[in-house]
Amino acid sequence: MNLKILVFFSLILMYNPLGAQPGASVDMEQPGSEFPDLTSDGAWCWFADPRSIYYEGEYRKNYTGWVNKAGDIMIASYNYKTGKIKRHTLHKALEYDDHANPAFLMRPGGKPMVFYSAHNGDEMYYHIAKQQEDITKWDTSGKIGVNSKGNSGYTYPNPMQLSSENNKIYLFWRGNNWQPNFSTSMDGKNWQPAKTLIKGGDRPYVKYVSDGDSTIHFAFTDGHPRVEPKNNIYYAYYKRGSFYKAGGEKICDIDDLPFSPEDADLIYNAEKQNGRGWIWDIALNKNARPVIVHTALPGFRDHRYRYAKWTGNTWVNNRIVKAGGWFPQTPEGEEEREKHYSGGIVLDHANPHVVYLSRPVNGVFEIEKWTTSDDGKTWESEPVTSDSQKNNIRPVVPRNHPGGEGSLLWMHGDYIHYTNYDTEIKMLLQ
Repeated sequence: MNLKILVFFSLILMYNPLGAQPGASVDMEQPGSEFPDLTSDGAWCWFADPRSIYYEGEYRKNYTGWVNKAGDIMIASYNYKTGKIKRHTLHKALEYDDHANPAFLMRPGGKPMVFYSAHNGDEMYYHIAKQQEDITKWDTSGKIGVNSKGNSGYTYPNPMQLSSENNKIYLFWRGNNWQPNFSTSMDGKNWQPAKTLIKGGDRPYVKYVSDGDSTIHFAFTDGHPRVEPKNNIYYAYYKRGSFYKAGGEKICDIDDLPFSPEDADLIYNAEKQNGRGWIWDIALNKNARPVIVHTALPGFRDHRYRYAKWTGNTWVNNRIVKAGGWFPQTPEGEEEREKHYSGGIVLDHANPHVVYLSRPVNGVFEIEKWTTSDDGKTWESEPVTSDSQKNNIRPVVPRNHPGGEGSLLWMHGDYIHYTNYDTEIKMLLQ
């Protein structure tokens, strides 16, 4: 090849880590190792969200966070136009545990806000950016300082804000009492006393989504599937001071919290269907109706992905595909501690007819894109990764991205336990 041509293509690759001009299509069917790294050292759990958000202001950027093997809380911004990545250490040596990954909120005007805690940590930390669309300088850093009674600490921040309530921030987490808790703030600095949202069994797991205006939606379990022998999946929503079932039947007012799982919509009955469940994601379709993906777990080596949707009159819940068994690489001679950990499934929030999931193909977990046109009755699939040597798990679609192909991140590498991993964060961002 002519030397000038070789240098030209080398510069393109340096300019854009995807190896293509920004906005160009990328071959999605290749080994996971061939995709570019957002980071070569990072992991996340799937209950602290959003782990990644899209925002378009002066720039088109993606903001993503993770925790590395040193226990550092890390964040990065990716510029879609230039392909440039900025990485920033937010908190050094907090905890080597994937539960500690940060969650993002974009405040009005484009200032990122970040929340995180250790796994059952003593504090919930927050940071508010000093400048718009910048993750390197912080105007305010602090601790929310409120929690329920108990000694179980903070885990799983989920922030959101409602424009109809003057951009009030709602921050949800698992609290001292081992139940879903939340607090509110008008400025992100002063926080109201914590309230318990749900009083369930062992410890309800919740996925949250908001329309950003007036409504927050919840999909949740009785507890952990390792502990709860049935572990159903439920749904409720909040709007203007009260909580409701999908059809509008009132559950309670905010001052009457907590409510019980049985007060909400039952969308997956573990006893009557395919074994205990676990929640993975919730999104809103173009009609602002909830769509939910979860697992059914009839056996430790028989995980199944399912897709539930509120039609306006009833819930429909259909199987997508078998998901294999647990993905952690169990050391020889040891018993697996997390037999309910699936490879992972996530909705494309811009188009909830699309899901990305991880399941074993030829013995390795690969990422696939699945699409439905009939509320989950039938599906078409295509690979994102293939012929990988190491697992590709826990896919994430950036919240608020405008739709279209090429907005996806996932973990790639070796994973023994949530305190023993050696994974990269791969990206397909356009």
